[in-house]
Amino acid sequence: MNGAHALIRTLVANGVDTCFTNPGTSEMHFVAALDDVPEMRPVLALFEGVATGAADGYGRMAGKPAATLLHLGPGLGNGLANLHNARRARTPIVNIVGDHATYHQALDAPLASDIVGVARNVSRWVRESKGPETVGADAVEAIKEARRGGVATLILPADVSWLEGADPRAEVTLDVVVASFDDAVDLAAKALRSGEPAALLVGGRALRERGLTAASRIAQATGAKLLCETFPARLERGAGLPEVERLAYLAEFAVAQMQDVHQLVLVDAKEPVSFFAYPNFPSRLAPESCEIHDLVPDGALAEAALEALADAVGAPADGALPAPAARPDRPTGALNPQSMAQAIGALLPEGAIVSDEAQTGGLFVAGATAGAPRHDWLTLTGGAIGQGMPVATGAAVACPDRKVLNLEADGSAMYTLQSLWTQAREHLDVTTIIFDNRAYAILNLELSRVGARTDGNAADQFDLSRPPLDFVALARGMGVDATRVETAEDFVGALERSLNEPGPYLIDAIIPNRL
Repeated sequence: MNGAHALIRTLVANGVDTCFTNPGTSEMHFVAALDDVPEMRPVLALFEGVATGAADGYGRMAGKPAATLLHLGPGLGNGLANLHNARRARTPIVNIVGDHATYHQALDAPLASDIVGVARNVSRWVRESKGPETVGADAVEAIKEARRGGVATLILPADVSWLEGADPRAEVTLDVVVASFDDAVDLAAKALRSGEPAALLVGGRALRERGLTAASRIAQATGAKLLCETFPARLERGAGLPEVERLAYLAEFAVAQMQDVHQLVLVDAKEPVSFFAYPNFPSRLAPESCEIHDLVPDGALAEAALEALADAVGAPADGALPAPAARPDRPTGALNPQSMAQAIGALLPEGAIVSDEAQTGGLFVAGATAGAPRHDWLTLTGGAIGQGMPVATGAAVACPDRKVLNLEADGSAMYTLQSLWTQAREHLDVTTIIFDNRAYAILNLELSRVGARTDGNAADQFDLSRPPLDFVALARGMGVDATRVETAEDFVGALERSLNEPGPYLIDAIIPNRL
């Protein structure tokens, strides 16, 4: 058996049965082996950033790794931004990068590069297979590391793929995490019972039903403010689940949320800092006098640690505060971010998966959907735009029985628009809504904060109206039906139709370039 066959068979034997691909010449033996291992589902992307972002969305929803297949260092480079987002989300991904044959690498061929150096920026683990006899063991280690939460990059030289002498490896067994958090629970309970203003900042796995329920019990019993990360990897929310306030993106708003907090308990989250440095503004968002307590160092234990903390502060078992069922009315009249949010809140189906990269246009959607039927919310974890459409694509592959709603800004849509082609090719049930204000509005906001003119060359760098982007034509050109809407009534009608029919669809919603 050659190395490529052994690698794919090892992957599928361990539940890694989906591979998002953008291959080249050095990966041909891997591609050829797909015919002999039908258990592996290959999903072609037209750009590496779509492949890596889709693997991220898949891993967030499936709870297990997908693989990628990328072409040499330049292909890895094209996929790097969404691997960065996946690293921040701690999404399990087995990232396979082809390389030149081992004996060819020293010749400095045109596509030669430092793949290991590039991969280290986004990977928790990197290894180059040295021969077909090591491929199976290398794949086992890659799967193990990915399952621990993050990107594991396996570099596969072309001759290692084609040479015989490889054997697939059996099932991977992970070490059982055994840790005591009793001392941390005692310290956190003491802080929450101190009488000083306190907050819980939760993230990671703590944002699923079990963790949210325990966190809400604690907040209700102690009066602590309940916050979550600004950009959670996956947040379960909706009617019947405890609502959690997200930490604001803009630093001044986040400081206001934290200004009175003297005791801060982190749960599978990092100390909050501003996204960027600003003159005369603190980078750390908690007050200097605030004591910070890290409840649990391992995200896998977050839910159990929260439940232990709830018991330690005497929170009743039924003490969580669930969000009531509530929907806004269907809007009429002008189409703007507020009326779009109303429409989405009125129509969001139960079990929906929302991939949110709407930026400023989507500011009101979270509030309008808090009482909608239960759903999952996936966000821009690493801040590198171009994630929303690929993450929606991967989520739809992972959960074919659930409607995926992609809330997408017009500027960031253009980074990975090729996702639509993959959605059409794979018949994925994704509705994409373009919040089309014809501007990089978030950057206009940042520009105004430095005192720049709003009518000069600086502001012109964020203007997308010359010429305007025709998203309907772009979508149809990639096999996805689409419509443009300019009133609230038309938006409601288009959204309702798309939610009631399977398959990919795009709605280009024209909205003002202001909130």
